[in-house]
Amino acid sequence: DQQPRTRARSGPQVAMPRLAQTVRICGNGITKLANLRGARTASDLMSEALEKSLASARLNKDDLDGLIAVPSLSHPHLMEAHYLATKVGLLPRRDFLVRTIDTGGAGPITALLEARRMIQNENCEAVAVVAGDAVSSIGTEEFLRRANAGIGSTDLPSPVIPHGYSRVTQWQMDTYGVSREQLAKVAVLMSHQAAKHPIAVTRNRHTLDDVLNSPQITPQLNLLECARRVDGAASIIVASSRFLEKRNLLDKGNGGAGDVVVLSGGEASGPLYPPTIIDETLFSCESAARSAYSEAQLRPDEIDFFGLYDCFPICFLRAI
Repeated sequence: DQQPRTRARSGPQVAMPRLAQTVRICGNGITKLANLRGARTASDLMSEALEKSLASARLNKDDLDGLIAVPSLSHPHLMEAHYLATKVGLLPRRDFLVRTIDTGGAGPITALLEARRMIQNENCEAVAVVAGDAVSSIGTEEFLRRANAGIGSTDLPSPVIPHGYSRVTQWQMDTYGVSREQLAKVAVLMSHQAAKHPIAVTRNRHTLDDVLNSPQITPQLNLLECARRVDGAASIIVASSRFLEKRNLLDKGNGGAGDVVVLSGGEASGPLYPPTIIDETLFSCESAARSAYSEAQLRPDEIDFFGLYDCFPICFLRAI
C-alpha cells in the first residue's frame, strides 16, 4: 500500500497568539538631576528626555502619533504639549494628537493613563509622556511667588504649599495620634533609600535628630521633610502591543530590559488646598488605589513593590 507523504520541516513552527489591545511602556529616558542655575530650560531638558526614551524603545520620532506633556513651573508655556511638539519637530503633522495635563504630583501617572486611553480609544499606536522642570533657574522669592500664586486665594500663609501639607499633618496627629517623631522618620527612611539610588541628588543618610533639628518651615514641617527643588526631566514611551509586534519589537523595549504592560490605573481628585475643617472626604489616594486594584483584579498583598509619593511625610503615611 502507498503511504501518505509528509513534508519535513526545518524546525518547530509556533504561531504567535493574537494580542489583546494591551498597552506597554516600552521606552524610558531621564536627564541628570541637578541644580543647573539657568544653564538649560525646562523644554531643553524635556527634549533630551524624549530622545533618550525613543532610543530606549528603539523607535524614532516619526513612529509617534501622540505626545502628552506636564507643564513646568520655571518655563510655563501656553499649551505645553503643543509647544514641545512644535519645538522638537513633531508638529505640524496630520493625525498627531497632543495634550497638556496638570494634576500636580500625580501628573505623570494621569498622563500615563491618558496615553493608554489614546491608544485604546483614539487609534494611537505610540505616545510619548514627558515632564520636566528647571526651578533652580528662578530665585527663591520668585519661586515662592509663582508657587503661591498657583494656589490662588487662601488663608494659608507663605509658603502656601508646605503650610497646606502642615495643616493636614496637624489634623492627622490630632485625629489618629501620629507623633512628630513618626513623621520625621519618613524623611530618615527616604534619605536611606536615596543613598542606594544611582541618580539621587543627595546621598546623605539623615538621622532622626538631623530631621528634627533642621530649620522649621511650618509648624509641623522642617526643611529636611520638604520636597526638594531640582532640575531635570523624564519621558516614557507607551505603545500598543500589536504595534510593537508588527515592528518585531515586542518585549524588547526599555533598552532591552523588556516591556512593562500597563495592567490598570485609578484616578480620584481632592481639593487644591485643604479647607480649614478637614475630614476623610479630603483624601483621594484610597479611592484611586481601589479603582486600580479592581481593574487589575489584584489585592494589595499581591503587589511586590509600591512606589509611594513622598513630597511631604503626610503623603507617605496616607498612602500606606
